[in-house]
Amino acid sequence: MKKLLFILGILLVFAGCENEKKPTQTTTQKQEKKNVVVPAFVGDSAYYFVKRQCDFGPRVPESEAHELCAIWMIETLRGYADTVFVQDFRTRIYNERGIDGKNIIASFNPNAKKRIIVAAHWDSRPYADNDPDEKNWEKPIDGANDGASGCGVMMEMARVMHSHRIADNVGIDLIFFDLEDYGAPKWADESLHNDFSWGLGSQYWSKKPHVGGYSAYYGILLDMVGASNPRFPKEYYSQSNAAWVVNKVWRTARDMGYDDYFTNELGDPINDDHIYMMHYAGIPTADMIHLIGDDDRTSCFFPYWHTMKDNIECIDVKTLQMVGNVVMKVVYNE
Repeated sequence: MKKLLFILGILLVFAGCENEKKPTQTTTQKQEKKNVVVPAFVGDSAYYFVKRQCDFGPRVPESEAHELCAIWMIETLRGYADTVFVQDFRTRIYNERGIDGKNIIASFNPNAKKRIIVAAHWDSRPYADNDPDEKNWEKPIDGANDGASGCGVMMEMARVMHSHRIADNVGIDLIFFDLEDYGAPKWADESLHNDFSWGLGSQYWSKKPHVGGYSAYYGILLDMVGASNPRFPKEYYSQSNAAWVVNKVWRTARDMGYDDYFTNELGDPINDDHIYMMHYAGIPTADMIHLIGDDDRTSCFFPYWHTMKDNIECIDVKTLQMVGNVVMKVVYNE
């Protein structure tokens, strides 16, 4: 993902329709939610799932590591979820080369009409083009934080939800998007730097969901949610187009004592999978993403973004635990 330059225009109409579209609750409903027992999310288990992805090596689409990781993820999720959908697709990357991708969707309570999405991307970038050493720019990255961290949280959620069922009237879809991080490298010709060359898996799914006529109440996107001392401001386009979802998640984090990390600040506008979920699928989605707030920076992302140092060494169990605690409380209280 990268800073968004021009997609705001395509979301303005959606923003006017969807922002703050939140149904009211009765006093009885609020009282019932106070009694919901949220099962324990295990940060160490989430860390295992992050490390297991990284152990395959960089998960660049069409590589052996990518294929082997997909097999492992699908088999593991089939042991947890009610249904697992594998959405194979073909698309084009920034230079018009055709490429195969694979979205993976793990569904719980698939017949429930009220559905909530938790999503992340599982591919890793083929270029370490933000690395301080130019010799590394054409090398693929492990993507421990940028991709694997969100997937690790989701796989731990799947493990927990298998044993501790969510309410029957609520369906959860954990969506693992592919080909999010294959945008043009920094050395490519300027004409190839197109914002729509990012998030290819989410673009495909948002236009052609895994189930015909699919809709969801809202979504939560997890991106770079595993590094130490994260800063999660309210990402600009999430706040502009899905403020009630953002506020729901950030209020939960605040009530749990995490307000030092989930800050009540407006973050940078980011081109991420939530853009396409909102624009093409009409699903209001909050992007939980680690952003740096100071002005003395080369990018707005965490320090090892798109570098060779985005490996398992930068993952902190405490951060995975915090993020998992927040998301679990949000979805179990629906």
